Amino acid sequence: MQVEVSVQDCFHQEMPVQAETWEIWFRHWLEILHPVDEEDQPLHPQDWYELSLRLTNDREIHTLNHQYRLKDQPTDVLAFASLEVDCPQFEDFNEEPLYLGDIVISIETADRQAAEQGHELETELAWLAAHGLLHLLGWDHPDDAHLLRMLDQQQLLLESVGLRVR
Repeated sequence: MQVEVSVQDCFHQEMPVQAETWEIWFRHWLEILHPVDEEDQPLHPQDWYELSLRLTNDREIHTLNHQYRLKDQPTDVLAFASLEVDCPQFEDFNEEPLYLGDIVISIETADRQAAEQGHELETELAWLAAHGLLHLLGWDHPDDAHLLRMLDQQQLLLESVGLRVR
């Protein structure tokens, strides 16, 4: 499986997770999740995916949250799935990666949440990235049962890369 991750760091300081680590994690998580369509066919015949990850601050994520979700407050993670919209089918589909979408994480909120939960910022960032990836693949949590299922899946994904949340 091939996964290309474009990491956009708005902080320009040393981050707790390097771009190479993000790519390893996302590749591993996609291997575990086996993304398929409604007919149980692989989303991409060659298992070649692309996504972007933007690490930002509360101010920017607040603006995005207000603009796209009509919530006038910052949040920890937003996911903008490209698979939610109908897109044209191309004959050369096998030759290009399937773009899954964008994940935006507020480092400021993640840092506060990590302190509240008693774990490292790296773990919180991975937790939020896994949550965002699940959203890119169509997971949602409209009720408590779906939320618990999604949280269990996030825990499994983190454990698969050697991380644990309390």
